[in-house]
Amino acid sequence: MNDINPELLACVRADVERALREDIGGGDITAQLVPPEQQARAQVVARESATLCGQPWFDEVFRQLDSAITVQWLIQEGTEFQPDEVICRLTGPARTLLTGERTALNFLQTLSATATAAATFSAAIADTATAVLDTRKTIPGLRLAQKYAVKTGGARNHRVGLYDGILIKENHVFSGGGITRTVRAALQLEAEVMVEVEVETLDEAREAMAAGAHRLLLDNFDLADMATAVAIRNKDYPDTGLEASGNVNLATIREIAATGVDYISVGALTKDVKAIDYSMRFELTD
Repeated sequence: MNDINPELLACVRADVERALREDIGGGDITAQLVPPEQQARAQVVARESATLCGQPWFDEVFRQLDSAITVQWLIQEGTEFQPDEVICRLTGPARTLLTGERTALNFLQTLSATATAAATFSAAIADTATAVLDTRKTIPGLRLAQKYAVKTGGARNHRVGLYDGILIKENHVFSGGGITRTVRAALQLEAEVMVEVEVETLDEAREAMAAGAHRLLLDNFDLADMATAVAIRNKDYPDTGLEASGNVNLATIREIAATGVDYISVGALTKDVKAIDYSMRFELTD
């Protein structure tokens, strides 16, 4: 398995266990049509260009099913490939290869889609000082997997969840007594995490900066107001990060980056992905 941290390794194992249980249930009854002693070779072939991601999950599917399965990767994780390229080769019992095929490809197609989106958006502003961030708009149950895919594609992670960063949004401000009061309460609540506040106007941006927020989320600002917010920050609050959000796509991301914001968050990296098309081809062996 790829060199990943213990937390992610545990996530990979749990993701795969859950997915196999969902697919196999009490047993793969179709695979029983294949003689148990039958061996096979298989290869995964790309149907389109993309950035490869998901090797740890793919490998884990077959590790959990049968340690006799071997996987040889011909394309490295995070590498772009072209249509008709062979991604990996597998050998082992035909029954097990057939049982694991769909689950393994599901992980590969979904995580490659996220990594490809991250790579595409990051490449669009690669010559700027602005970084592309993901969001919490992820597939339920695959948060860490998609966060991994975002980094594999060359973009950066925002907070993982509600536990490792504070993002004060409109309803928090309303319930907490205003921007200044809520930001100051947040700074006292958790000294070790980032405190970010969503703002919708330049007046709110000024207030949030003055209150000491670590970062501002500029929600649906137009380009002129983004540039003004950057100018205010640069002059009076140089340590405050600025993140743009809303109406971000490949047609707009460069002009947003040109305003000088530090980050652009893109929900499409994880929520609007289109699965990458892979197929697994089999060949029986003696």
